[in-house]
Amino acid sequence: MTRILVIGRNGQVAGELALTLPTLGEVLCAGRDLADATQPAKVRALVEDFRPQVIVNASAYTAVDKAESDAAAARTLNVDAVALLAELADKMRVPLIHYSTDYVFDGKGQRPWVETDPTGPQGVYAQTKLDGENAIRTSGCAHFIFRTAWVYGHFGANFYKTMNRLAREREELRVVGDQTGSPTWSYMIALSTSQILAQGFVHGSAGIPISPAGAAHNLHEFVRARSGTYHLTAAGECTWYDFAREIFATDPRAAELKCKTVTRITTAEYPTPAKRPANSVLSNEKCFQTFGIRLPDWKQQLAMVQSR
Repeated sequence: MTRILVIGRNGQVAGELALTLPTLGEVLCAGRDLADATQPAKVRALVEDFRPQVIVNASAYTAVDKAESDAAAARTLNVDAVALLAELADKMRVPLIHYSTDYVFDGKGQRPWVETDPTGPQGVYAQTKLDGENAIRTSGCAHFIFRTAWVYGHFGANFYKTMNRLAREREELRVVGDQTGSPTWSYMIALSTSQILAQGFVHGSAGIPISPAGAAHNLHEFVRARSGTYHLTAAGECTWYDFAREIFATDPRAAELKCKTVTRITTAEYPTPAKRPANSVLSNEKCFQTFGIRLPDWKQQLAMVQSR
């Protein structure tokens, strides 16, 4: 059976990968107890002992504001740990799947960002995520880097869960309305990852799977031939204000909400230690052209989350 190592356990995407990847093989989701980024020797031993056919890195330092005063911790997880995984993936000839962010861009302009646009990170978190990407590229390993944005869902901490909590505590909420992006359900990211990896597994005649070793070789060559960076977000776009309003409007328990007013504010009215991109919309055309995968519109995804 194909062995898949997921670095991360309780994060937004990691929690969903635990649900989608088992259709492809044996999955080990390694939390900090097994894969502590501050203990490289422990991570190395885990990878070498488990001997996965693919490594999926769903772990990251995502406390965007805290990173401004805790740069060393952000670099340990977003750069050093990623570089180690890339080194191990290259050494063992297995593909590495990694998730990155819209923050690698400066957020200027009006059109969706494409993968070849110049990057321009505006803070510590953004810079470490870009440095992590570059560590993978220079390692020589077969890889997919999936940049996503405005991720939310039932796992981890995110805007969706925060809005749901605050709407039951406060009568009015003030939400930024001059930043634009594409709210993306973490499950859709995990599902798309599984679907893309599934394309790399080639089956024999009469629907009989080839050997695990053969499947692993095919997957590695599939990723090697398509190695690169891909954007993976929901279709459509909105502001945080629009997203909040839609969350409340589609809440199946809307009658229980204490919040009656949502006020649009500017980024300047809600200062944060780290600068946020004004334009976080990513073009997903390359992913569609390469893998035939296009995520549903953000409103459709939200409707599915609300009914889950």
